[in-house]
Amino acid sequence: MTQTILAPFPAQRPRRSRSTPWSRAMHRETILTPANLIWPLFVADGQGVEDPIASLPGVSRWSVDLMVERAKEAVSLGIPCLALFPYTQKERRSEDGKEALNPDNLMCRAIRAIKDACGDDIGILTDVALDPYTSHGQDGLIDDNGYVLNDATVETLVGQSLNQANAGADIIAPSDMMDGRIAAIRAALEGANHQNVQIMSYAAKYASAFYGPFRDAVGSRGLLKGDKKTYQMDPANSDEALREVAIDLAEGADSVMVKPGLPYLDIARRVKDEFGVPVFAYQVSGEYAMIEHAVAAGAADRDTMVLETLLAFRRAGCSGVLTYHAAHAARLLNG
Repeated sequence: MTQTILAPFPAQRPRRSRSTPWSRAMHRETILTPANLIWPLFVADGQGVEDPIASLPGVSRWSVDLMVERAKEAVSLGIPCLALFPYTQKERRSEDGKEALNPDNLMCRAIRAIKDACGDDIGILTDVALDPYTSHGQDGLIDDNGYVLNDATVETLVGQSLNQANAGADIIAPSDMMDGRIAAIRAALEGANHQNVQIMSYAAKYASAFYGPFRDAVGSRGLLKGDKKTYQMDPANSDEALREVAIDLAEGADSVMVKPGLPYLDIARRVKDEFGVPVFAYQVSGEYAMIEHAVAAGAADRDTMVLETLLAFRRAGCSGVLTYHAAHAARLLNG
């Protein structure tokens, strides 16, 4: 970085440019708009269902018909993309997560309904992992000892990806952290004439304590046996994230994601500086819940905290942010 030689005070007064609103706007380095937001939404079975999630205040599961209304709301707010996650009923969960391959599962029905209603006015990003479908809550297939099998899981993830792409998904987002899955999914998409379906890889996903409310939202917290440390990354590691990103880009990822968000802004910045590719971050459920509980305790102002945290992602080099505050933030940004 080039060192700027500055004149001494009072020739230099940095406060001059901060003295009025118009000047602050003119000198602002980082811009946040609704186009930088992706709205994660949880799909539930039934009709006319809005099911509030206790550990995510203000967030609900929506049945497919009401999910269409959320999509129309996002379009009106200028939010370009939805991220969908299913709440699979227990009777449809199994050891092998075969419901992920059902062309009429919750995810696929929601994709088709949103596309029928909104067309290309909004993008749909779909989660590719087996934890919403397995009876054991792991992101993949397991052996008799509970170890998650890499290659066998990748085969199922390929089928899941094609299932979602066939339903109309615009972005396939593998969140499982299995080795080699990006190359396998990319080859399958190309072979099935889905050349324009993007892959946003959860390339640096950490074994984090911030995921608890999400597991409530998709119904896997009480089912999870063991932990996910054999495939999600160690929070102590930074260089490893760059290796993971490099591998996924070489295998055909169009963009990469860092997850969680705020505790890993250093990772987002390193990835952006190293590769210069579109980097996204997920402001995960635990981060959202902390803000909401701080607001409820009278310790913070929601509006300013939401916008400040989202600006932090942009400042760290992120093209966009998956955030449960997307609709609220878009309303604020739209004035």
